[in-house]
Amino acid sequence: MQIRVGFEMIYECPQPTPMILNLNVHHTRVSDLVGRDDLLFSPSIPTMAYRDSFGNWCTRIVAPQGNLRIRADVVVNDSGVPDVIAPLAQQIAVPDLPEETLLFLLGSRYCETDRLSETAWNLFGQGPTGWGRVQAICDFVHRHIEFGYEHARRTRTALEAYHDKTGVCRDFTHLAVVFCRCMNIPARYCTGYLGDIGMPPPYGTMDFAAWFEVFLDGRWYTFDARNNTPRIGRVLIARGRDAADVALSNTFGNNTLMSFKVWTDEVGAG
Repeated sequence: MQIRVGFEMIYECPQPTPMILNLNVHHTRVSDLVGRDDLLFSPSIPTMAYRDSFGNWCTRIVAPQGNLRIRADVVVNDSGVPDVIAPLAQQIAVPDLPEETLLFLLGSRYCETDRLSETAWNLFGQGPTGWGRVQAICDFVHRHIEFGYEHARRTRTALEAYHDKTGVCRDFTHLAVVFCRCMNIPARYCTGYLGDIGMPPPYGTMDFAAWFEVFLDGRWYTFDARNNTPRIGRVLIARGRDAADVALSNTFGNNTLMSFKVWTDEVGAG
C-alpha cells in the first residue's frame, strides 16, 4: 500500500530567528519513499542539514522576519502489516544488554525514573516479565490517562501525567516509557505520522503521533499506550529519550505558530 504524508506550518517571527527542525522521514524509511521528502520553504531560505546523536535528520535555518511557511508532502510505500506482536519476547537482564541500549534505561527530561521507580515496582513488580510486562504497562497507562487535545501542555512530565491523569499521546508515551525503564526494560520515544488506516470512523483531528519502542529478546518492538492496539502505517520521523530529543522544531527567539496541518492518507482509499 501507499500512504501520502505531509505537513504545513506557518511561523510569524518579529525578527530573524534561528530554528532546528526535525521533520524529515527517518532514514530507516528512506528506501520506502516515492520521491523526496524535501522541506519546502516560502519564502525560500538557505538550509543546512545534519544527523544528530540519535541518527535523526535535522535541518538548521534562520527564519526571516515576517511569515515563513514550511511544508513537505511525499508518498511512502508501506507493507500494510500491523505492528508486530511477540508475546513470548523475553526481557534481557541488565548485565547482558547491548551497550547502545543502556541510555534508554536512564531518566531524562520528561521521564523521571527516580520519582516513579517505587510506583512502577508496586504496580508491575509482581506481574509478568518481558512482553507481558510492557503490555501490562500499556494497559495501565491507557486506562489511567484521559486523552484530549484540550489537555495538551508541552512542559508536562511523566510524573505530572501520572498525577494529572490527562494528556495527549506524548503524555501516554512518556509515562509508559518511564515505567518500562523503571522495570529495567530499555525504552525509547518515537514520533512520526500515524493515520487512521484500518480503523473505523469517526476519525479525529490529524496530528503528529508519539509511540515508543522497547528492547526485548535482542530487538526493538513497537508499543503504543495511547491507542493500545496494533496499528497500520506508522511512518517514523525521529527517535530519542523523550520528546525533548525529537522536538519537531526548536526555536531560538520569539515567534508565533500561526497555522499547523498534518495529513496521513492511504493513496487510492475511499
